[in-house]
Amino acid sequence: MINRAEVEHLATPHKWGRQVVQGSGIAGSFDEKGVDCPFVFYHNDLFHMMYIGFNGEGYQTALATSSNLIDWEFQGLMLERSETSHWDHVGAAGSWILLESADLYTLPKLKKIDNKYWMIYHAYPQVGYESGGAVMGLAWCEDELLLNWHRLEQPVFTYEQGAEWEQGGLYKCCVIEAQDQYWMFYNAKEKAEWPWKEETGVAVSEDLIHWTRTEENPLMTVKDDSFFSQYYSDPCIKHDGQRWVNFGFGFDGKHAQGALALSNDLLHWDSLPEPWIPIGGPGELDEIHAHKSSVIYWQDTLYHFYCACRPAKTGDPATIEYNDNYREFRCITVATSKKLD
Repeated sequence: MINRAEVEHLATPHKWGRQVVQGSGIAGSFDEKGVDCPFVFYHNDLFHMMYIGFNGEGYQTALATSSNLIDWEFQGLMLERSETSHWDHVGAAGSWILLESADLYTLPKLKKIDNKYWMIYHAYPQVGYESGGAVMGLAWCEDELLLNWHRLEQPVFTYEQGAEWEQGGLYKCCVIEAQDQYWMFYNAKEKAEWPWKEETGVAVSEDLIHWTRTEENPLMTVKDDSFFSQYYSDPCIKHDGQRWVNFGFGFDGKHAQGALALSNDLLHWDSLPEPWIPIGGPGELDEIHAHKSSVIYWQDTLYHFYCACRPAKTGDPATIEYNDNYREFRCITVATSKKLD
């Protein structure tokens, strides 16, 4: 059981309460309906955020930059939809770019291998919102603007070779280096038909292409009567100087909320029983969901970026329609360890 006092240094109780990135609502644009899944890092003297946009058909991956982690400017698309019948033609959702370090208190900078930057992404096979079972691909870039990515011809990780708990498809992953190998933490579902459950496991590799699942999978599992009774998803792994920390999220069938788990060996994890980033109250930006984390430390402050969702309101620039009776506003926001001006 985690002692709350030992993780207070990881807390970010001050929610900005406003979106830092949102969908455009422009017909035909990559982010017409909304944005999701922030990945924040530091590159060429600027903060960068890789994130995904949804246009009603599939995900595409975009890049924004900032000098202060609050004001973000769109730079362009990193991964677009293709017009071919390639396995990832419906859309490509960037999950993680390989970093020099997983240390929480070091600015996350991109690592080059063979003079290239490397990104893991996932793609769904069918048009629609996360429609069908997704698999993982690998892309590389030599462009310092990070807008010209080249994709490998075939997926590097699929659910077909996986265990029963992941036979419905894969989701967002996190890749770190430890113990002289790469560790890819990912969540997956056990079946394609709703309702399914999602849990988190790991695979290891020496080359980013050939991956071996661990016998301990799944590592972070759902638990009855908890806020993660249906999902334990979207890992974001850092090391705080004492142990490994996962900023994931849990879902109980109604709300997704940030989760926190600790480990000494990357294979055995203890989870905090209560939400780490809880949902907000009625009308707040994260009234429905507060999930999909990216965490960065700067100027003695911890910034915890996440995807916030609430029911749509009149005047929202972009909304996702799940059915005829419900529309949702989905954006990216941030919570911090110190209150911002």
